[in-house]
Amino acid sequence: MKNLKRVLGIGVVAVASCFVIAADHIDAPEVSGGNSDITDFYAFQAENEDNLVFVANIQGLISPANTAAASFSENVMVEFNIDTNQDNVEDLVIQAIPRDGKMYFFGPVAPSQTGLNSIIETTSTAGGSVEISSYGSAAITASNGGMSFFAGPRDDPFFMDFARFTQILTPGDDDGDGEEETAFLPEGSASDTFAGTNVMSIVVEVPKSMIGGSGKINTWVESKRK
Repeated sequence: MKNLKRVLGIGVVAVASCFVIAADHIDAPEVSGGNSDITDFYAFQAENEDNLVFVANIQGLISPANTAAASFSENVMVEFNIDTNQDNVEDLVIQAIPRDGKMYFFGPVAPSQTGLNSIIETTSTAGGSVEISSYGSAAITASNGGMSFFAGPRDDPFFMDFARFTQILTPGDDDGDGEEETAFLPEGSASDTFAGTNVMSIVVEVPKSMIGGSGKINTWVESKRK
């Protein structure tokens, strides 16, 4: 992995909280639809309450017909950033890098460099690897040092009625019912724009003790290209 030693940040989703959900399916032209385009970021307490789970989904709106051919780019690193002292600078990172059918994880570890540029922390004693799951096959997971890992295609979990959202933003009566649209439709009437589409997902579960115990954290995810 020496030739991936330095990478440049191109896509960022930032969220401040301990347990968060963020979505950004429609991104800037430079990354939209590409293999570094972040669609969702989730951070939440695991079923084991001593652990946290971080999930980064990329490459949104993949049709079932195209999912089998979808893959992680070996030129793209996904980096989970963790700020433990509330200064909005990453104190720890977990880096995910694909290589030869596996996803390799480095960290959590204090980064050698902060900000948009990163150095791959190959000397980290924390981390592991997992075989990338194939579409239509059983999910493959792996564990090491108290951490658990997954990488592969998943059904897009985010629900959004984008057509209704557009109507709300547009003044006037958009659907011809004689009233201006000001709110989302009730459950059962809304349409999920992302239903039937897939994403490429990277998941890591990590003990809280490895990222500072039970204190408040800020966390965000970046995709970084070689």
